[in-house]
Amino acid sequence: MRILEYKDIDRADWSRLVQSSATGTWFQSPEAYDFFASMPELFKPFAIGICNLKQSFREDKKFETINAQSTLRAVCVGYVTVEKNALKQMLTRRAIIIGGPCLADDCTDEEVNALLCALKSTLLSGRDGVGFRPIYIESRNFNDYSRWKEAFAKAGFEYMPHLNFHVDTSSVEVVESNLGKSRKRDIRTSLRDGATIIEQPTLEQVREYYAILEHLYKTRVKTPLFPLSFFEKLWQHKDGRFILVALNDEIIGGTVCVVFNRDKFEPTTRPSVVYEWFVCGRDGEWKSIFPSSLATYAGIKYAAEHGCARFDMMGAGKPDEAYGVRDFKARFGGKEVEHGRFLCITKPVLYQIGVLGVKILKSIK
Repeated sequence: MRILEYKDIDRADWSRLVQSSATGTWFQSPEAYDFFASMPELFKPFAIGICNLKQSFREDKKFETINAQSTLRAVCVGYVTVEKNALKQMLTRRAIIIGGPCLADDCTDEEVNALLCALKSTLLSGRDGVGFRPIYIESRNFNDYSRWKEAFAKAGFEYMPHLNFHVDTSSVEVVESNLGKSRKRDIRTSLRDGATIIEQPTLEQVREYYAILEHLYKTRVKTPLFPLSFFEKLWQHKDGRFILVALNDEIIGGTVCVVFNRDKFEPTTRPSVVYEWFVCGRDGEWKSIFPSSLATYAGIKYAAEHGCARFDMMGAGKPDEAYGVRDFKARFGGKEVEHGRFLCITKPVLYQIGVLGVKILKSIK
């Protein structure tokens, strides 16, 4: 078994693993790493891999390692957050693994443990160009990692329950039949009363959308939001999709997605997926127009129309806490899943200060 840092990972093998694995997501792909690396003012990305080296007996009956036939078994892609303010950086730096590591379907506990231990060693030493040592490492899982829970626990990662919704988008007919009655009504009246869907917005329309999203985060969500430059980069990316909602030529909402097509190598039975990264709208301003509902429906329908069999809502909160966003997402006909998160706290005191700070911030009216 060999540990690979970013510069050592063969990109073709990397893409092939992400395409074929049940735990593969766009966020673990080379394209995602490149996207995060293009914004060094926001992210310090990392990529750690594990490969098996094939061995054979030589004539003297000693093992010989054949590097040319090594196989990539797992890869973990993420980023450490960057803040311009030195104090804020000290108190909030964190390593985020969106979607969870990408593991070969037959990955062993030994291989998973080696991957995670190598990840911790790299991040806490500042190697591989990461530089900032995180307060905690969090894997936000979009797929089922239950068979590897013990391996994560052994490496110091605690399982935290967290919900999500996967929407079946195998066809438009399936989407329509699974949609809740109230959502169908909201979509019908929104379109009837003048709301329109824009699948190819201009950069100026993206900026209008960002103003709505920024207001939502400042007044209700009260957690950090990426700056406008992040969204402009994603708008330019081939895998980014901005589907916006307009009324009388004014943007009133929209959804921001990334598309994960599994068709780059050999045919696969794994579904292509659309991930809804952000959604918002000026809800409540009209009696019969529901921008956020129309935006999410438009994203779901887009997935069905473009050969993506799943629409991933990227999280629906903790199961033991009331969460209005979960209630909103539940009415689009998706299947509620609990793939959870894995959390490794590397600096407990700073972590507790951060948790307290978030609670105080969210309590301010």
